Amino acid sequence: MDSRVRVFIRNKLIHFIVLMVAVSIFSFILLDLSPIDPVNAYLKQTPVTEAQRALLEQYWGVGQPITTKIFNWFTNFIQGNLGNSLIFRKPVSDVIFEKFTASLVLMFLSWVISGILGFVLGVLAGKNKGSLIDKAIRVYCYILQSAPSFWIALLVLVVFSVELGWFPVGLGVPIGVSSSDVTVWQWLARLVLPTLTLSMVGVAPIALYTRNELLNVMSSDYILFAKSRGEHGWDLVERHGIRNILLPALTLQFLNFSELFGGTVLVEQVFLYPGIGQTAVAAGLQSDVPLLLGIVVISAVFVFVGNLIADILYYFVDPRIKENEA
Repeated sequence: MDSRVRVFIRNKLIHFIVLMVAVSIFSFILLDLSPIDPVNAYLKQTPVTEAQRALLEQYWGVGQPITTKIFNWFTNFIQGNLGNSLIFRKPVSDVIFEKFTASLVLMFLSWVISGILGFVLGVLAGKNKGSLIDKAIRVYCYILQSAPSFWIALLVLVVFSVELGWFPVGLGVPIGVSSSDVTVWQWLARLVLPTLTLSMVGVAPIALYTRNELLNVMSSDYILFAKSRGEHGWDLVERHGIRNILLPALTLQFLNFSELFGGTVLVEQVFLYPGIGQTAVAAGLQSDVPLLLGIVVISAVFVFVGNLIADILYYFVDPRIKENEA
């Protein structure tokens, strides 16, 4: 293995460890300083004796120094034990796996659609600078970037579910039907509107960035030289423009993992989609500290993976980075 590759992997591994430690500690401190009482959240007004309450307080570490609680939680975390969810009454890792799997399908479809559509719109706008197509695409992107994702979700819900009635209002499965009995078409019908909303929101930054990059490329010297040789139109854009803007656009798409996850939380809440976003909101509202901490850590891992893939693309594809490091 090349020495530069080993250094790259080592640095990313160090960054990942530091990130996980920092996120875990700060999240734990913030939740510990909050007015959340894990014992009351667990009991939910269930009458218990003082001895039983004392056992629960000992289990949750009530009254212990915060350093002791952080050490105990982090030790369990390293061993793969995130505790038990107060809402679902089962291990946090099982809840996160189940909910994150549902969200991953939603996020992946939205990520692919928004990336492809945003890149195509950006190329169209850049190629037709100043035209009606360019102005329409920019107005569309500016509106989407300025509008909050939950507002877009509500608008989509009202139009396509309430007014037109083309799709269900929400939920992951029909009411009264278990998840094991739901058909593929019933599941897909409830996935369309959340995917459409996240895709619409994710299109804007990719399209605007691609447009600006294409304009910069089209004003470069080698483009002028290509024009002098008789190249023009889409052949010029395809041969010299798209090849130079594809990598930056793809890198930006991976860097948008954090925004994608944040948008998923709001969109799932609007459509009542049973994913990790709605679970995070429920954990916060119902004081489920173990589940909330687990979701925060998994979210940090998800965002880090997106940034890592973007860095790998740049490092191994763009030779200028290797030359600078050498």
